[in-house]
Amino acid sequence: MKKPTQKKQPPIQYTIVPKDLAGHLFNVSVTVAAPDPQGQEFALPAWIPGSYMIREFARNIVRIRAESDGAAVALTKLDKHSWRAAPVSGPLTLHYEVYAWDLSVRAAHLDQTHGFFNGTSVFLRVVGQEDKPQQVDIQRPADPLAKSWRVATAMPELGAKRYGFGTYLAADYDELIDHPVEMGDFELGSFKAHGVQHDIVITGRVPNLDMARLQADLKAICETQIAFFEPKTKKAPMERYVFMTMAVGDGYGGLEHRASTALICARADLPSTASPKGAEPGEGYLRFLGLCSHEYFHTWNVKRIKPAVFAPYDLQVENYTPLLWLFEGFTSYYDDLMLVRSGIIGESTYFKLLAKTIGGVLRGSGRLKQSVAESSFDAWSKYYRQDENSPNAIISYYTKGSLIALAFDLTIRAKTNGAKSLDDVMLALWERYGRDFYAGGGRGVTEAEVEALFDEVSGLKLKSMFERYIRGTEDLPLAKLYAPLGVKLADERKNGKPSLDAGIGRDPLGAKLTQVHEGGAAHQAGLSAHDVLIAIDGLRVSGNPSNVDTLLGRYRVGDQVTVHAFRRDELMSFSVTLQGERVPGISLAQAVAGKKTTTIKRPSAV
Repeated sequence: MKKPTQKKQPPIQYTIVPKDLAGHLFNVSVTVAAPDPQGQEFALPAWIPGSYMIREFARNIVRIRAESDGAAVALTKLDKHSWRAAPVSGPLTLHYEVYAWDLSVRAAHLDQTHGFFNGTSVFLRVVGQEDKPQQVDIQRPADPLAKSWRVATAMPELGAKRYGFGTYLAADYDELIDHPVEMGDFELGSFKAHGVQHDIVITGRVPNLDMARLQADLKAICETQIAFFEPKTKKAPMERYVFMTMAVGDGYGGLEHRASTALICARADLPSTASPKGAEPGEGYLRFLGLCSHEYFHTWNVKRIKPAVFAPYDLQVENYTPLLWLFEGFTSYYDDLMLVRSGIIGESTYFKLLAKTIGGVLRGSGRLKQSVAESSFDAWSKYYRQDENSPNAIISYYTKGSLIALAFDLTIRAKTNGAKSLDDVMLALWERYGRDFYAGGGRGVTEAEVEALFDEVSGLKLKSMFERYIRGTEDLPLAKLYAPLGVKLADERKNGKPSLDAGIGRDPLGAKLTQVHEGGAAHQAGLSAHDVLIAIDGLRVSGNPSNVDTLLGRYRVGDQVTVHAFRRDELMSFSVTLQGERVPGISLAQAVAGKKTTTIKRPSAV
């Protein structure tokens, strides 16, 4: 007896058109072949995975209407991001306009120079039909300025040619919103990493861009990371990957996706053909490569190895997890480690980057009040909504999370005599929870499973580390952990320059205090965030923040100075006893000859 043939599901069909470049408007439509007979609901996500803050993208929908067979259909708004169409007997189409003027990696942006969008900003979810294929027709703008534009996305092409306008296809809604789209006159570079095509897309003016160097450096980073997770097969988890970058005058940020990343950077951070050949990356370029390394590592750690609460995402409300220290913090640990393992930088540069992270963590007193588990859980209300008091109240699960990863790595290596390391834990997470995630065999990992896996893989009892450094607020004993390896960690805070111990920004009248650190000189003298410094001991403070350091450079730690400052419109006077700069630097000396190298190599290579 013949099995009945299964009827192929018609895809949800979207069309997106950059309608008005100067007005920053996308025209979007979505057609549902078989809408819910009780009335089809639609919803736009309230947040985007990887950026843990409710952003309410639906506020950018300018107008919206529904129709079926050319006739208008009543559309009722249910809440701030959801609508329900009246029941219809045939296909249903929604037409709407989206205002796109957010120049970031999180939302959508459109003008005469380019267009960019994340699916969470423009594609209404057809409630109840998220598992159906999702087809998108990306149309060229009618504006003559866009006649030479191309399209960059990792979304699989259907009717479109690669880099061309036309139709693309995602397997379901989750995949649809995980493939951002860039369009414009962009620079394009390509390379293969262990046989997989990787594209580099640069939008924005970048004189003398050294694409050859960028390709070579990213290839080294990508191949190192692919081999890290798949040392035997060196098989990447995607068929193609796209680095899409918006180069601007001043900017920095990235957002991970399953087969691409959206980046924003200062154009000065990109490599130039005028730079000396063969030298290590300068500070700006190194910052950009670190960002690329971070987002690429997320291809495994958070896009496939996920917290249980993210599998699947609920994009209408906050998804709370205490595990961001693992997914963001450990990624922050490995991003710089991959730069040195790939040969992009040397050990001395790596230690300088690490020292900067250690100093930054020690600067804020918030580290003694909030654990990284709490910081992870409170990301929605605290980390992504920081204010002038944040250094005194919270800890970053990125930076302290990266140091926790280092502490685990050093501990496991030391107690197993180099037989095991944090690398083995990451591989176990990948094999059990990540490798088959999109093939249907994966699931998210719970907090209890993470802790148990650390013990199982290492063969150690590591509960006390979880209690003290993850669920607790103790400082990490990095100097003690590094000592057996011949690496010296020296705290130089006692010899610091005289300082107010406050963040300082620009203001037309002088220099504005952006943050005042608890217990510091400014705090003890009564100064507050947003006070505008006018003079120090009768000498004018200019609008350049460095002028404050210049003026204080004439004094010694312990000297008393008179500071005049405006608080709102009132001129006030403060007597400040200068303290040593809280964290002028933490120095890390490289391992002495004959000692085992730190965490730079895998245990088998030590």
